[in-house]
Amino acid sequence: MTRFLAGALASILMISGVFLLWQGHAEQPGGLPAAPPKAAAAAPLPMKPESAPESTEKSREQKRFDRADRDNDGKIVLAELLQPRQKDYAKLDANHDGKLSFEEWAHTTIDKFKGADADRNGLLTRAEYATTAPKPKPKPRCGC
Repeated sequence: MTRFLAGALASILMISGVFLLWQGHAEQPGGLPAAPPKAAAAAPLPMKPESAPESTEKSREQKRFDRADRDNDGKIVLAELLQPRQKDYAKLDANHDGKLSFEEWAHTTIDKFKGADADRNGLLTRAEYATTAPKPKPKPRCGC
């Protein structure tokens, strides 16, 4: 097997070397005929100098700060950072006691496990585990 791989690698190197030599030969002086001289062309038209528009792109960090600064006062308070996460936390807190237990946090994994355990023995066989695989997303149709 090693001899086969070594032979294949040597063949690839040899072919690429020949190709590079062939390409290099065309660039040597005298390799190509000189291009015919161009006829006298009309004077180029004067171009108006146009200045490029100034960039107002915000840096990545500035955009991140602006997303967190909800009231646009240039300062971030703890409530502004926690506000977007409150809805997600409330969804996880199943018994609404304000505390998040491990079972509440891992409820989707536990539910997936219980749903896949067809014989309810607390163990997943290969066939049962295969049912937990994520479904493939449909490919978008081309709108060409």
